[in-house]
Amino acid sequence: MRPSISGLGVDLTPVMKSAQVALTPGQTAYRWLRSLHLYGGLFVSPFLLIFALSSIALSHAVLPWGGDAAPEATRTVTVGPQSEEDGIVLVKQLRTTLGLQGEIGFVNRDETENRLSFPIEQPGLTTRVEVDLTRGVASVTPKQTGLWDAMVYLHKKPGPHNVALRGNWAFMRFWAWLADAAVYLLLFSTASGVYLWTVLRAERRTGLLFLGGGVLSFVLVVAAVVG
Repeated sequence: MRPSISGLGVDLTPVMKSAQVALTPGQTAYRWLRSLHLYGGLFVSPFLLIFALSSIALSHAVLPWGGDAAPEATRTVTVGPQSEEDGIVLVKQLRTTLGLQGEIGFVNRDETENRLSFPIEQPGLTTRVEVDLTRGVASVTPKQTGLWDAMVYLHKKPGPHNVALRGNWAFMRFWAWLADAAVYLLLFSTASGVYLWTVLRAERRTGLLFLGGGVLSFVLVVAAVVG
């Protein structure tokens, strides 16, 4: 007796036979690769959006979404006299004392006047800190820099500069890992996309045109830079 849906007389034999068809190793690998290509691309898409929009801002020097706000009122905080000689240790201690969160930027120490100044940065917010080490008084001036500047900040950070100090905020260390993961996934998506394109015979001619256009554009850009 053939299997059927009770009361409906629907023959399930063809469905069951198709479900029992074993996939070849090549077909299984193709399905896995296609799924990884799809979901990896979905994961990396928000990062590509951030890098794309921030590249526009960097290329054209525009900040259309904020960035022109005036600094907020400066507050003065007593931190006590500071005798720590190690600048990195000192600014980290001051960040904790002032109750601030963010990545410490370039540190400027004036030995003549015994003063210290540095920014503490978050995406969209920069806080300028100036400390009179002799009197133990710090002035703290925050400034909202806007959404567009926040994307530019993420694009450039942690960056190759300030090696001894960079990555001093947990969020930026986490962001560095995410940015690296996004790059590796983009490389994988590129390689797997080329492979999946070669498998689809009907799309080879059209794909070849776009691939050739991309290669030509890249060569022209490199030639312009080198030349």
